[in-house]
Amino acid sequence: MSVSRVLLACWAALATLSVCTVVLAHVGATSLLSMAILLVAVGKAWLITDGFMEMRHAPRLWRRLMLSWALVLAAVVGLTLEVVR
Repeated sequence: MSVSRVLLACWAALATLSVCTVVLAHVGATSLLSMAILLVAVGKAWLITDGFMEMRHAPRLWRRLMLSWALVLAAVVGLTLEVVR
């Protein structure tokens, strides 16, 4: 698959996930929906890392660092949301 097709597919997926985030946020602010929004955000971070930054072919360490950063951030935000409620 050519680079332009990959970028177009990534863009379409990111747009879809962004709409999902807005729809989930519009439904309500329950604990389950907050976790779903965080999961969508991690999915978007994965798409950005592998698609736009093209780290699919990068050394494993760098790819894992980039992907784990989104997971760590989502975990911290999720824990913060649970403590506040």
